[in-house]
Amino acid sequence: MRVVLAPDSFKGSLSAPEVCAALGRGIARALPDARIVARPMADGGEGTLDAVLAAVGAAGRRHVLAVTGAGGAPVDAAWGEIGDGGAATAVIEVAQVVGITDARAMAVPVADRSTRGVGELIAMLLDRGVRRFMIGLGGSSTNDGGSGMLAALGLSLADRDGRAVAPSPRALATLAAVDAAGLDARLRDCEIRIMSDVNNPLCGDLGATAVFGPQKGVKPAEVPAFDATLARFAELAEAAAGRRAARLPGAGAAGGLGFALQLVGGAFASGAAVVADLIGLDAALAGADWAITGEGRTDRQTLLAKAPFVVAQRAAAARVPVTLVSGAVDAGSLPELARHFAGCFALPNGPATLAECIADAAALLEARAEQAARVFAAGRASGNEGAG
Repeated sequence: MRVVLAPDSFKGSLSAPEVCAALGRGIARALPDARIVARPMADGGEGTLDAVLAAVGAAGRRHVLAVTGAGGAPVDAAWGEIGDGGAATAVIEVAQVVGITDARAMAVPVADRSTRGVGELIAMLLDRGVRRFMIGLGGSSTNDGGSGMLAALGLSLADRDGRAVAPSPRALATLAAVDAAGLDARLRDCEIRIMSDVNNPLCGDLGATAVFGPQKGVKPAEVPAFDATLARFAELAEAAAGRRAARLPGAGAAGGLGFALQLVGGAFASGAAVVADLIGLDAALAGADWAITGEGRTDRQTLLAKAPFVVAQRAAAARVPVTLVSGAVDAGSLPELARHFAGCFALPNGPATLAECIADAAALLEARAEQAARVFAAGRASGNEGAG
């Protein structure tokens, strides 16, 4: 029997390779002769850099550069290099710079957080001769419309009196003029592939602030003001750059970084689909008997092209049953999830705190995988007996 393991990371707990290892140990207890094929997944958020570097093997290298974090403190941001010299492709995981798991940045009000560090990182890589970028947008703590990134790359922001405006939601409320004349000209020669698991526009009821702002600290009563500030910034930035991007799919990703990157010519793509292709998921599924995927928490949003859903689609095309094992599964979403997964399993054995689940995630994953494997093996044996 060949079993393909293709989970995303469990945010704040286990990386995707660690999830694969735990699942593999559990399966081995129930199916000791099974051949395990690990294909760690990602969809643009945390773990994307690891997944890409694992996929390219010796062709990839990990580097670290110091840039400004979302809250203004310096951070050491990891990035990946694929290829050699000027032909290299840089892999940037935005969560490495302005990640929502950065406790220091999250202690700063969301109105004062900025994506400046992302622009600093891009500028440093431009200085190194890089002109091809893969940028994963998930897991950000910012909601500045990408103004910080653009400012670090030369975009000028000013108020009515011509004074410089800082690229943060609070300061952008005074924005009156945007000048793109100083925007780094090298961006015109760049190929930028944007990886994301959301296709929201920048503003409106389905925009960055309304949908994702609350998890970053935007209070419900503040949503209209934040949204209006981003809409005004986008209007002025589009006029200055001579390009429309605010309503494009993915503009609302990472608090509007999707807008800023598409404004400078980036092309949007499903992060999970890009990673699936890189890791050779289709080839791994061909002829497999079973697949397991999962993530930290699964609900209806998973069906909007997040990693487990992309795995389920690829598995269905290969006629391979796929089971979901996640940290938590929203009970109200089970009827919809059941259409795509052969069983949905959550980690807790009983009442448990989030901290307990995170601490025991590996052991819980092993236990769930073992039980799922026993059910799968029993069903397979029963089916074989019936066929005979």
